Amino acid sequence: MSLPIITVQQMREWESASWAAGQTEAEVIRRVGKKVASAVLRMTRPDDFILLLAGKGHNGDDVRAAREHLLADRRVELLEITTPETDMARLIVALVRKPAMIVDGLFGIGLDRPLDAAWIKFVTRVNEARVSVLSVDVPSGLNADTGEPMGAAVEATVTLTVGAPKQGLVRHTAWPFVGRLEVAADVGLIPCPVRDAELRWILPEEFSGYPPPRSASGHKGTFGHLAILAGSLGFHGAGVLAARGAQRAQPGLISLYTHEHSFLAIASQLQAVMVKLWESSKLPENFSAYLIGPGLSAPDLPEEMKSFMRRLWRDSLLPVVVDAGALDWMMQENHRKTSIRVITPHAGEAARLWRCTPQTIQANRVQAVRGLSEQHGHCWVVLKGHQTLIGRSSGEIYVNGSGNPLLGQGGSGDVLAGFIAGLLAQPQSHLDVGRTLSYAVWQHGAAADALLATRRNWIIEELVNELGNVRV
Repeated sequence: MSLPIITVQQMREWESASWAAGQTEAEVIRRVGKKVASAVLRMTRPDDFILLLAGKGHNGDDVRAAREHLLADRRVELLEITTPETDMARLIVALVRKPAMIVDGLFGIGLDRPLDAAWIKFVTRVNEARVSVLSVDVPSGLNADTGEPMGAAVEATVTLTVGAPKQGLVRHTAWPFVGRLEVAADVGLIPCPVRDAELRWILPEEFSGYPPPRSASGHKGTFGHLAILAGSLGFHGAGVLAARGAQRAQPGLISLYTHEHSFLAIASQLQAVMVKLWESSKLPENFSAYLIGPGLSAPDLPEEMKSFMRRLWRDSLLPVVVDAGALDWMMQENHRKTSIRVITPHAGEAARLWRCTPQTIQANRVQAVRGLSEQHGHCWVVLKGHQTLIGRSSGEIYVNGSGNPLLGQGGSGDVLAGFIAGLLAQPQSHLDVGRTLSYAVWQHGAAADALLATRRNWIIEELVNELGNVRV
């Protein structure tokens, strides 16, 4: 199941409950050390030089516990850091040896005051080395509740937080310091006692066996028929990518309706998808879900297309996903309360809908999800970007940790919108819409991670090929 995103105080209470239940701090530290070592081994190569920075607290203990698991095929140096003024020279000498990775265990979540000048200088020197950094639990110097640096903070490549994510680690102010957030969940603590967290962290284990196996007697009529309204002059590629993303979700049938100026460009690139010309505001009634928006950005699109979309959003009993250019057509139309509605804006699109700036969206992402959902009839909102959010005006909001910066390419969102709609076209996905959307977002990011593990210059067409293929 997903993990609650918790406060420092809640983490402390969880630890205390674990000690009262008979677990020992020493055993948890041992397990965390193995998790840290496993992450280091995954992120480095044999014979790499690994520099361990261990402070006086339990984060330092975690790093010290990792050391024994790294000695077999890595060159490891452990620096016990107690006084930054005197230990700076040792740090500089170690950095001259050009470590492949620094493991940061200087400070943990217990830091409750700003760093003094000597510590700021020490942390700054670590950052200036421009070396890959793995921070244990929290980047040293970062407030784990607010996400703000306390004078200075280590700029981690990956933060391996212990037990469950802390609230400050998912704030946009923390992103430059946290880097990629990963969770060492199984470290010997009792099950997390926090039950009412607003934010929950998506775990890959949630999707074991998902989507469920198909019936042996099923056929293309069993698995739904998705209608896509996409593509316009100069933006035909978005329609193609959305259709291919939908194909990776494997609905039974897909029909794509497009503007006359983009018909030939789209039809020539698709085979199994039935490409048709948009001619009127009435479509056949044999669909099971709709996707509207990818590539609908040309200024000369017919007004009847926009009116059709608004009526569909308001009246259809079927799932409707709205993305990209069509988001600007919505005009706060409400819809039938029992029907599935999804919008998939990035921060810029969300800002236009909410009539604010992208910076305001990023600073208030949870509030943006709540507000946009309420504004549009309690619809589901997939607020795309780093740590994509999935939620509605009430209930839990899910936070995704998969993916990497190479998803910042044109067409990435079109592929995701298609994949979401392709899943929602299948009746079995309606049983738990939150899980379906979380799976789609996680799978999209996990596919990008799988590609990055093999090559650094992958492109969106390759993302389509990998999408849906990642297994837990």
